[in-house]
Amino acid sequence: MSEYENMTVAQLKELLKDAGLPVSGKKADLIARLTDAHEDTDIAEEDVSEEEFEEDVTEEELDDDYEDDDWDDEDLIEEHIARQKPVLSDDMKASLALRAAQKKGTPKFRRTEWFRYKRLSRSGWRKPHGMDNKQRRNYKYRGSLVRIGHGKVNAAHGLHPSGFREVMVHNSGDLDTIDAETQAARIGATVGGRKREMIHSRADELGIRVLNRRRER
Repeated sequence: MSEYENMTVAQLKELLKDAGLPVSGKKADLIARLTDAHEDTDIAEEDVSEEEFEEDVTEEELDDDYEDDDWDDEDLIEEHIARQKPVLSDDMKASLALRAAQKKGTPKFRRTEWFRYKRLSRSGWRKPHGMDNKQRRNYKYRGSLVRIGHGKVNAAHGLHPSGFREVMVHNSGDLDTIDAETQAARIGATVGGRKREMIHSRADELGIRVLNRRRER
């Protein structure tokens, strides 16, 4: 049993204050915090003692030790896995680039009275109605209207910014119908964590990119 188990919460907080550590949380949290700090102190003392011992070693001996090691610096570098890229024609690449350039000049479409009510500012576009609606009548101080002139390149319509065409999947079996060169998977929002991991594994086997892949913990 830890020596901190028999101490009161007030005593534990005093120790934490002396060590400059947070005093919030339950008693178990306080004990864990003190235990971790104690272990870190022991490790630091061991490192200092090792440094004092190694001071007597000459630089030539250290160089000889490093030459005899078998490890490589590349082993310490985390492996980087590049994301899959779609197979696109030159015309499609040009269409995607043109769509991206046009998107920079496209205004934000907001619904009527979005600046007056928070619930309207959080919602998306709604077509304005009413005979005297200032936005419908296209007054300059109101927001822009959604019109056909704001449309993008038709050849790139519906494509993900990466160039893939999205395919919704809900299980690993749905991946069998996906073309890895031109299509990418998007996992449904209702899919659970266990099934999501199965989809990730199957997608890696087939070389399919998952657009909304979560970071693994």
